[in-house]
Amino acid sequence: MFVPSEDSHQSEYIAPCDARRAFISGFSGSAGTAVITSDKAALATDGRYFNQASKQLDSNWHLLKTGLEDVPTWQEWTAEQSEGHKTVGVDPTVITAPAEARKLTEKIKKKGGAQLIGVKANLVDLVWADERPPRPNEKVSVLGIEYAGKKFEEKIEDLRKELDKKNSAGLIVLTPTTATLYIDHSKLESDVVPYLGEQVLIRPYDAIFEDAEGFGRSLEVEAPVEGKPPGPKKKFWISTKASWALSLNLGGEEKVDEVRSPIGDAKAIKNSTELEGMRACHIRDGASLSEFFAWLEEESIVKQTKLDEVQVADKLEEIRAKKDRFVGLSFDTISSTGPNAAVIHYKPEKGAQYLDGTTDTTRTLHFGEPTAMEIKAYTLVLKGVIAIDRAVFPKGTSGFALDTLARQFLWREGLDYRHGTGHGVGSYLNVHEGPIGIGTRVQYSEVPLSVGNVISDEPGYYEDGNFGIRIENMVMAQEAKTNHKFGDKPWLGFEHVTMVPMCRKLIDGKLLTQEERTWLNEYHQEVFDKTKGFFVEDERTMRWLERETRPIHVMEFVLS
Repeated sequence: MFVPSEDSHQSEYIAPCDARRAFISGFSGSAGTAVITSDKAALATDGRYFNQASKQLDSNWHLLKTGLEDVPTWQEWTAEQSEGHKTVGVDPTVITAPAEARKLTEKIKKKGGAQLIGVKANLVDLVWADERPPRPNEKVSVLGIEYAGKKFEEKIEDLRKELDKKNSAGLIVLTPTTATLYIDHSKLESDVVPYLGEQVLIRPYDAIFEDAEGFGRSLEVEAPVEGKPPGPKKKFWISTKASWALSLNLGGEEKVDEVRSPIGDAKAIKNSTELEGMRACHIRDGASLSEFFAWLEEESIVKQTKLDEVQVADKLEEIRAKKDRFVGLSFDTISSTGPNAAVIHYKPEKGAQYLDGTTDTTRTLHFGEPTAMEIKAYTLVLKGVIAIDRAVFPKGTSGFALDTLARQFLWREGLDYRHGTGHGVGSYLNVHEGPIGIGTRVQYSEVPLSVGNVISDEPGYYEDGNFGIRIENMVMAQEAKTNHKFGDKPWLGFEHVTMVPMCRKLIDGKLLTQEERTWLNEYHQEVFDKTKGFFVEDERTMRWLERETRPIHVMEFVLS
């Protein structure tokens, strides 16, 4: 059987009760799949977690380093274990129908295995038993129109137009006449039901599978035609990320069309209210980070205070919590030093959730004397950040096509990083939001960037056991002004919203072009102008901000 990282909604950040792969393997990274047979066990993960997995897995586990030459994928390894007409099992609620179930079934049969079956009772849960954490019970509340920018009734109507355009029977939670929210009433704040009114039905969370069976049975079947078997006149849409269990309950492939979620596409294009919220929350968050870095420098260098990475992360949360509209963190902090910084997603980098937006910022600092290699690597990464920020490209271009802009400077030195260059970001939603991104993943080639997309710009460089560098800004896609319009089509560029200085100590100005130095100086001036108002009575942070944002001139590096 295999145990994926995801929950029933393919969530990136899951509740403790859904962390089955972490429980069974001991590996706590966010990405990976465990495969367990009667006498073997393997854990597959990507380059972000090779270092971490090798430390956390015990001798029972074989580590599959995904992406390396001659290393099988977890699907290939699973299929190999099924040779001899063996069956592979999985909880069908935690895998997707097209991306995993169908493809894995094909691989199993090619290797001489029997089949992939859905196991109704999750076997890890049976082992976990009473020690499994309870399901979370946080309340769902209404987000005001002053933050959302568009009424939910308008969003539902837009989706129904898409269903009608594609002659679809519905999108599981939405039909031409009904919209259903599957949630237990105990999780609803008192204002939710009156807010939704008669527009949205509320059904118990687990009722979705029973209802799906009913939806499947209700589909009108076409009369048989010579040479064509009978089938439904219309099919239900399900997201390509919907669970195999949901597809099976609707009636399987004959009754469903698997599509990229139109809801996900709509979320990725922010309206003007959401974009303005992103600008505003990043100014407040940038001020918090500057205050935090000034404090950290004083504690580390002046006071020589011994701080661990958890204490540092907690201090940042304390500072952010004082800012207007702060709600919580967008993901666990990844603050790390020295060798730990080479673990790409080391935990004890914090993003924040505000009512008007979501932030995701990374900065690398040095409180001692950096080596020549650390300075060079940081500057090459910075050049990649600037290249994405300054990019201009025709409408229809995907993030897949932009990825090399960020990597080119590292590549010239024979260096690289094992993660994507950018990911979509939600508006008071998931910090990692599809379907857009900048990187080499196939899905990033399928969806072009559009005006209103909010995306991260985050190249890096990591030396295992030595040091790690990442710089991450948030940018928003917008129309760019160009002297010409080849093909009479719009051209796009980016507007950065992250307002945090770069680390001057780690920048080699000689490696920057004049255009890059100009960009950096203008960026630092913008950071100073937009955040200085928070530090009128904070001399420590104001001194730090003034020092870190002063202009960079090439002569100071030539003379040094």
